[in-house]
Amino acid sequence: MNKRVFAYLVVALLITSLASASFATPANDKTALDIHFNSIVVDSHNDTMMKAINSTTWLPETDILENTNFHIDIPKLQAGGLNVPFFAAYTSGYYGNTPRSISRTLALINALHWTEENNSDVFKITTSLKEIEKAVHEGKIAAVPTIEGAYSLDEDNAIELLHQYYDLGIRAVGFTWNSSNDLGEGANRQYGDPERTPSSGGLTKLGEEVAKEMNRLGMVIDVSHMAESTFWDVINVSKAPIIASHSGMHSLRNHQRNLTDQQLKALAKNGGVVGVVFYPEFLTYERPNYIKDYVDHIDYAVNLIGIDHVGIGSDFDGGPLPDDLKDSSELYKVTEELVRRGYKKQDIEKLLGKNTLRVLKEVEKVAQNHPNKVGQGLTIKPAYKMGEIISTTTPKLTAEIIREKGSKIDAGGFRIIVDGISYDPEYDEETSTLSLQLTEPLKERFHVVTFEATNNAGKIKRETRIFYIDD
Repeated sequence: MNKRVFAYLVVALLITSLASASFATPANDKTALDIHFNSIVVDSHNDTMMKAINSTTWLPETDILENTNFHIDIPKLQAGGLNVPFFAAYTSGYYGNTPRSISRTLALINALHWTEENNSDVFKITTSLKEIEKAVHEGKIAAVPTIEGAYSLDEDNAIELLHQYYDLGIRAVGFTWNSSNDLGEGANRQYGDPERTPSSGGLTKLGEEVAKEMNRLGMVIDVSHMAESTFWDVINVSKAPIIASHSGMHSLRNHQRNLTDQQLKALAKNGGVVGVVFYPEFLTYERPNYIKDYVDHIDYAVNLIGIDHVGIGSDFDGGPLPDDLKDSSELYKVTEELVRRGYKKQDIEKLLGKNTLRVLKEVEKVAQNHPNKVGQGLTIKPAYKMGEIISTTTPKLTAEIIREKGSKIDAGGFRIIVDGISYDPEYDEETSTLSLQLTEPLKERFHVVTFEATNNAGKIKRETRIFYIDD
């Protein structure tokens, strides 16, 4: 039986049994479930991979195929009808320690790839709208990798490391968490140093460069957690729609993490979407709060900026939830409340996912104006698989270059990039091996390497892997 249909039947039976016990069934329950489980449901932010890794080694250890005590695991996603979760690699910033920030970010991206490898029959990392639609059609969870807090990007590595993140599947990046960094000012408007030094506001020059490069690559800029000054700079710089992956409405709850009416209107004019967050502190002044309070924020945004610019941005496993929402298995309750308030089917479908998918489509369209030169006739086979454990801090990084018949290699077109730093490697023509012997010991545990080759037509081929140092 199709997992989606099974999930629908389970939830429908549960609601029927509860209704029988109270001797009354609300007329709209079946309608809400019909709409919910026949929609593509997208959630633009969760932090669940933080729960899946070991707190000491940062290696993945919990397979979310099984029932867990997390807000999200695969059974809960199926039961809640959540087809397209955005999995964030969250880093709050290790001030002055870029290698640490890189390692933490890669640890969470690696955990997502590990999850896919273990559960490829039901879980797929997707990097385009076409891949998302294909995975959903096949009954799989379509995971979209993102970054929350780009503290790993600095003056030395930003553009190259951004490209490596793109290679690893990252399709949305939030420049800051609450602390400011090399890209711009965060919501707290101060740096993460011990003195909490105030920041000067807005995007930095580097942040502007990163924003433009993300437009070129087809990566979504996420403005949640930005200071308002940074938000306005992004609006002025980005040529593609943006998202606020998990935010609330400032007019309903005065909080630095919520968007003002002016910000919401600008986001809509940009073509973007605000993913409304469940985090109780952002919803109401009083506690507890409930799904109805959450939908109040949806109502407010819809009335202010229109139905096309609002979506779901849960923040599952990033904090507490409204009292009547246990975890992602109960996400259908939002649809029930929307039906209760009179929302039409086509509008609910937009809120549940179509709006966010539309942003992905439009961001991809902007990127098509800057086509990448993808190499033909070349195959690169790195010596390491994704997440390989290596027992030295000075590894020799190697890959085999395989040419199709008739294809030629540009001898000057080889590069190996490690953690955003580009190196000129050695190439052995007899063995077709590209290699780099690192002499400076690598700091921290997780690292990323990209092998790049260019054919004689100037087309570039890349292969990127995460590896782990255990010495």
